[in-house]
Amino acid sequence: MSRGLNLCVYAAEFPAQALLRLRTDWQTEAVVVIDGRAPQEWVCALNRRAEQKGAAVGMTRLEAESVGGLRLLKRSAESEAGARAVFLECAAKFSPRIEEASGGDGLANARPMGTHRLSQVSKCKGPGAPMPTEYALVLDIAGTERLFGPPQQLAERLRDELAEAGFRASVAVSANYDAARMKAAAIRSIGVIPEGAEAEALAQLPIATLRLDEEHAATFALWGIGTLGELATLPEAELVARMGPEARRWHALTSGAAEHAFVPIEPEFLLEEFCAFEAPVEQIDSLLFVGARMIDCLVTRSEGRALALRSLEAEMRLEGGGVHCCAVRPAVPSTDRKFLLKLLQLEIGAHPPQAALVALTLRAEAAQQSKVQLGLFTPQTPEPARLDVTLARLRALVGEERVGSPVLEDTHRAGAFRMEGFSIPGPKIGTWGTQVGSYPAQAELGWGTHDSVPRMALRRVRPARSVRVLVSPTRKTSPPQSATRKSQTALQPVSFRDGEHAYSVVAAYGPWRTSGCWWAVDAWNTEEWDVLAKASDGASVACLLTCDYTRCAWRLEAFYD
Repeated sequence: MSRGLNLCVYAAEFPAQALLRLRTDWQTEAVVVIDGRAPQEWVCALNRRAEQKGAAVGMTRLEAESVGGLRLLKRSAESEAGARAVFLECAAKFSPRIEEASGGDGLANARPMGTHRLSQVSKCKGPGAPMPTEYALVLDIAGTERLFGPPQQLAERLRDELAEAGFRASVAVSANYDAARMKAAAIRSIGVIPEGAEAEALAQLPIATLRLDEEHAATFALWGIGTLGELATLPEAELVARMGPEARRWHALTSGAAEHAFVPIEPEFLLEEFCAFEAPVEQIDSLLFVGARMIDCLVTRSEGRALALRSLEAEMRLEGGGVHCCAVRPAVPSTDRKFLLKLLQLEIGAHPPQAALVALTLRAEAAQQSKVQLGLFTPQTPEPARLDVTLARLRALVGEERVGSPVLEDTHRAGAFRMEGFSIPGPKIGTWGTQVGSYPAQAELGWGTHDSVPRMALRRVRPARSVRVLVSPTRKTSPPQSATRKSQTALQPVSFRDGEHAYSVVAAYGPWRTSGCWWAVDAWNTEEWDVLAKASDGASVACLLTCDYTRCAWRLEAFYD
């Protein structure tokens, strides 16, 4: 019976790959990554071009600087965290059951290693050791043949997916978990191990693959044991008696018979990209060159889940320790890379940072793509991308507070509102994925469902019309309080004139006094009257009159229908 099927995808020199995946201009150079604190800095990762020039893992910074033509980069934990999230998302497209296998037995570089490589492995074993310089995932691909074909074809598709995201990885497939991950760490291509042939496939791997401590490694070197195949030929009982209980697992690993309990992880979908600059960036063109690649990665990841970008936030770390943030929010979610980059350019141009940049973080919020069904005789509306670019340019000209959608303030002050960013809300999605409601444009044209909320029959006068009001004092008695009654004097409107017509008041209801913002310069104190009046030509009107006591002025605010 088959024991399942495991696929291991292994990325060597991961610190270098994490830094170079977003900097395409550096991929043609010889790059080494420096880890540690001065003066004990050392090379933890490098690319192939640096290896061809004579650089090696474990070199000190001084030794690396003596090699001509190398670009030295500082290791970035934030870049690696973002790269691991992208790496995991690519793997999750092929299987939901994934286990991280970085730093365990069998993930030491199984290729021939020099003194620098061996010293680097020993450094990782000590206390306070740095993070692993490789990243590996094991996928449970049992039963995926109908979706992706045989294991060889699935491995090729996964490797191509990672290459498109900017990673170089080796892939190995085996029925045994440990055999797959040890084989993936030893090759630079794709390897498929038939079931039952694990011992033969692992026989030529060096003994350093097991990541033994110095004492055990020296013992095997003294015995002349250099490969896993040679270790597998030793009697298990005698090996355990001499080397201890750990030797039982070593022997099982060499034959591909080690057991493993698969523990899948649950990744979180987080759209975020980070890039640290080698030198402070002052020109916006240099910033957008990197930002274009970061936006491309964010859009690709969102498209993999049939989503679009609803908002994009840029966090820029400034030279000197400051932080500058800006955000763009398209009217509708979009996957247009050039359009999003243009919005980011306009936003940064309108709100430029006050110092040079040392790092850039882009965070995005995903949403479903909005699609509007237009009518046959309905005029075509502007493209959302052109609308957003136009709004961004208008904001740069007239200011943020003068462009957008007006929103009423939660206050009694008449006409109080604020401006918010313009956006087109999409249809509501029900519990079972069904569409509820319709777009505002559809409702205005009579499409979809109609709003059943009752609306007030009120015609506002925009702007409010100044009027001259004749008032007369009237006595008004307040409700009884403590067996006493207090009389108040109110000025009731009798007639008013708006400059063209004269009106006589038939009935007046009020006043309703409101006031607020006494602590601010723009304090307000108004009195409202609902008035039934008769014009000079005999027509009757119902209107709303207000008196602004801060300015001592009367205004005609609205007519009632």
